[in-house]
Formats: sequence, structure tokens, C-alpha cells
Amino acid sequence: MRLFDTHAHIHDKDFGEDRDAIVERARAVGLVGILTLGVTAENSERALALSHRHADVWAAAGVHPHDAAEATDAELDALEEMAGDPRVVAVGEIGLDYYRNLSPRDRQLEVIRRQLLTAQRVGKPIAVHAREAHEDILPLLSTWSAEMGGRLPDGRPLGVMHYFSENAAMAVKYVALGFIISVHTSVTHPKAAQLAEVVRETPLEYLVLETDSPYGAPQRYRGKRNEPAYVAEAAARVAELKGIAVETVGDITTSNALRLFGIESAVPAAPREAR
Repeated sequence: MRLFDTHAHIHDKDFGEDRDAIVERARAVGLVGILTLGVTAENSERALALSHRHADVWAAAGVHPHDAAEATDAELDALEEMAGDPRVVAVGEIGLDYYRNLSPRDRQLEVIRRQLLTAQRVGKPIAVHAREAHEDILPLLSTWSAEMGGRLPDGRPLGVMHYFSENAAMAVKYVALGFIISVHTSVTHPKAAQLAEVVRETPLEYLVLETDSPYGAPQRYRGKRNEPAYVAEAAARVAELKGIAVETVGDITTSNALRLFGIESAVPAAPREAR
């Protein structure tokens, strides 16, 4: 079974001396790729550096809404230059967060708009953080989707809705705009009824999997640091919810991720007998 963790932060301080071991544990359970995402210009540089150390780790460069207040125009320019690196396969983590409001809302909006321009210029998908902010981010992404014709110039989806926490009806709206829905390892939690319904109602071709490591470990590891290998727990739960083989979930969600990030040719195809 092939798996892909589409959202992690394994370049961060929570992962120290065991970072390489974490990548090895991920490979051992079938991961063919990990996307590690930056949240500031400096943090994105560390994500990019890690991606150059491991062939199966890719990077995303962006400013998180929590850090929007401190982001300078020079840093946003630097991030756009960084986004042109072949190892950077997405612009992110970007978005709006009205739950914590660690940056003023008007500045969050300014920064995401600037980064949508970056994604448009470099022709790469976005990784979207949206927490209690859909009243603003849905129309913003609707306008951007219309400008982009609902797809990147090469036909790929526009991006991924990270750690999706809205209902199935909202998922349909984002899929219609050209986005993939990301299923986080919290789908294994007993109270994740809404996310479970999203999984049931959303066709597998529009789903990918993530851990958001080190945050939100799956139920079996609740209270511990999350890590990319645990994306297998999300795959198993999605398979249970859809009543299909976990190998099918792994293969299709991984194919979705590889296409989204434009890296199909960089990852070996699944053995014929595993298809």
C-alpha cells in the first residue's frame, strides 16, 4: 500500500534528533511522500532544506495566518522566489484563522491575497488553513478560482483544504471550486462525526490524507506527538467509513496527492500486483 502525508511540519523544533528516524518509520508503513509546510519565510527555508535532504520529502512555502502580522513585503517577495524551487510543490500553509485571531483579520486577508498571487505566478497549488473563517475565505477562493478557470494552468487542482473541519455540504462547495479535501488523522477520534460524514459523502477522487504532525495524533496515539507514519490510521478509518479496502484508499489518495503536487514522475509506480 502506498501512502502520502500531504501536511506535516517535520522540519519544526518538535522533531529534533529523531527526524531522520521519523522519515524511516514513515517509509516502513508505505509512505512514498511527505509534504512539510512552512509558516514563515525563515520556517519555509528550513522546510526546503529538509526536502533537499530526503528525496521523498517535499516542501511548501508560505505564511500562516497566525504569523501574518509580522510578515513583511520583503519576506513575501522572498517566499515567492522560494516557491519557484522545484522542491517546493505548493504555496502554504496559507489561509485565515478567526478562532485564535493571532493576527488582525485585515492583515490576514492582505497576506493571503498576496500569496494567491504568488501561487498564480508560479503555477503551483495552495495549502489552505481555514478555521472559523469560511464566511471570508469561501468568497475569496471563489473569486480566485474564477480568475484561474477552476484549475492551475496545467490542469491540476487549485489546492487542498487542510485539516478540513466543516460539513459535507461545504466540502462540495470547495470541490466545485477546484480544491481537494484533506482528511486529518483526527477522523479516528470518537467525536469526529462531522468529518466522518464528509468522508462518506465525498468521492475518493477528491480526498487526500494528512497528519499535521506534530499536532492531532490519531486515537490510538492520542496525547502523543503525531508523525507521518500515523497517516496509515487515517487511511484505515477512511476505508472503514467507505466500506472499501484500505489498499484502495491508499492508492487513490496517494495518486491524488502526486497529481496535485505535480510529482507523479518523481515517485515509483505501485507494483502491478498491488493495484
